[in-house]
Amino acid sequence: MTSKLSNAQIAWRAAQDIEDGAYVNLGIGFPEMVAKFQPPGKQAIFHTENGVLNFGEAPAPGEEDWDLINAGKKAITLRPGAAFFHHADSFGMVRGGHLDVAILGTYEVAENGDLANWSTGPKGVPAVGGAMDLVHGAKRVAVITDHVTKDGRPKLVKRCALPLTGVGCVTRVYTSLAVLDIEDERFVLREKLPTMSVAELQAVTGAELVLPDQIGDLVAPEL
Repeated sequence: MTSKLSNAQIAWRAAQDIEDGAYVNLGIGFPEMVAKFQPPGKQAIFHTENGVLNFGEAPAPGEEDWDLINAGKKAITLRPGAAFFHHADSFGMVRGGHLDVAILGTYEVAENGDLANWSTGPKGVPAVGGAMDLVHGAKRVAVITDHVTKDGRPKLVKRCALPLTGVGCVTRVYTSLAVLDIEDERFVLREKLPTMSVAELQAVTGAELVLPDQIGDLVAPEL
């Protein structure tokens, strides 16, 4: 397969689309990297389900304050104006529609916007977390992911086979090979690696791609 973007580069690309001042929740794990790549002149206000708003970058090694952690139990810092609140109030923000963007990881995402990111099936360890609230509480839900699984199977599919996190909730997907919007229950290709043909991309995508007149190049800096 054509060389692909690293996880850091996928996170960088997703960060470019976050508006200045947006209230943003980042999923545990890979999506947390998005916070590192705020574009110049823009600053999102990051929310974590365990009750912090406007946290900053991770502290330097050895400078962690373990009373300050995010929902993934990672050490955080605070930006001016940061606020603490009860877990119930935090989920009130989520369910009340006060978050502009949620950026999550996934096992599968379907062309109709369905998301499966909490269970790999009967033998997997369930890990729902706050994702089921986030996908239907945030105003916009985006996914960042490798385009295929470790054994080469498409993660972008016609219909999810794994247990769903949310129905019809995802509107944009950032992968290691492409950026796609979900419109009218179809994957619309917006950007792809310049070294990869549309036919090559289609071969590793489990649903038909819609091809607009203009398809941009997916380019990210070395990180």
